[in-house]
Amino acid sequence: MTLPSLRLKANADRRLRAGHLWVYSNEVDTAATPLAGFAAGDQAILEAAGGKPLGIVGVSPNNLICARLLSRDLKHSLDKSLLVHRIQVALSLRERLFDQPCYRLIYGDSDLLPGLVVDRFYDHLVVQLASATMERNKDAVLEALVQVLKPRGVLWKNDSSARDAEGLERYVDTAFGVVPEWVALEENGVKFEAPVLQGQKTGWFYDHRMNRARLAPYVKGKRVLDLFSYIGGWGVQAAAFGASEVFCVDASAFALDGVERNAALNGVAEKMTCVEGDAFEAMKELKNAEERFDVVITDPPAFIKRKKDLKNGEAAYRRLNETAMRLLNKDGILVSASCSMHLEEDHLQNILLGSARHLDRNIQLLERGAQGPDHPVHPAIPETRYIKSLTCRILPNS
Repeated sequence: MTLPSLRLKANADRRLRAGHLWVYSNEVDTAATPLAGFAAGDQAILEAAGGKPLGIVGVSPNNLICARLLSRDLKHSLDKSLLVHRIQVALSLRERLFDQPCYRLIYGDSDLLPGLVVDRFYDHLVVQLASATMERNKDAVLEALVQVLKPRGVLWKNDSSARDAEGLERYVDTAFGVVPEWVALEENGVKFEAPVLQGQKTGWFYDHRMNRARLAPYVKGKRVLDLFSYIGGWGVQAAAFGASEVFCVDASAFALDGVERNAALNGVAEKMTCVEGDAFEAMKELKNAEERFDVVITDPPAFIKRKKDLKNGEAAYRRLNETAMRLLNKDGILVSASCSMHLEEDHLQNILLGSARHLDRNIQLLERGAQGPDHPVHPAIPETRYIKSLTCRILPNS
């Protein structure tokens, strides 16, 4: 296959030579290689300003990130063969790390497959295609996954907003075999079922696996509040780890049905109380009712989706964590999590410190958590690191 060229402006190759995979539209020499000459999903040979080839890219001419490096070897464009190889490399890491086949199998750029996310639930796969290049090669993606993993079912969960920037339609569809509405998984020895068809994202959030595992020593025999609980990833594990009582708060009745479902799976239903409603309103009502907890977990959706949301988002994290601290007993544990890539860990730490001081409390930072190793960070791409989790002890100022 003969590929067209996409040429960069002078010095625009420095970031790519340092390991990055993205090309921005203002870095392209559009006089030599007009972006208008490409269709979304085309592959091209990326060239430095002097004409030296840098690798093969997938092109999205109408996006700010107009190209992503697929291979630095000109012999390997994106096809089934390359996909099989990259999937096998990713699989070897996950099989080394986890004793059950439940994990994020492919994490986009970090696994050198930009625009592709695959979550594995035993023998079911949920796949997100976030780039025009991956969408165009979806048949090859499916064939490669089936060849390597031999799943019972594969679901296209292509309903994310990331597709909008690529000019792609949103859809959810069974790609192969049979995919039930709820699929089984295991995390930290606790059994779950995830609603892959109707649930958020792929139906489950494997990224906090290691942080949830660290709950065990803090929750045994304790009263726990899980805010933004979704289907109980934190709360049900807290109960399974020996918590005496767990309150799960979520705005979605469907999600709370999942909490009850997963609590029953693990024989801890009698420990669980589900509260449907806005987390901030629920915290206000719990405080007015003089409810207090030994451990409060705050794992909200991203309050900061874009840089311009930073100020309002940080204020929301401050309000959330300060209110959560008010619900803690005198020697309480706060687990404060964030999935906002734009919120730096030091900023979250400062928010917690400011909240504690405002309430005249002392704070000890006990543990720092990040995304698990099935979400490996690409060192050249800060956007691949987004999960933060700070476990803190909140004490009276005495």
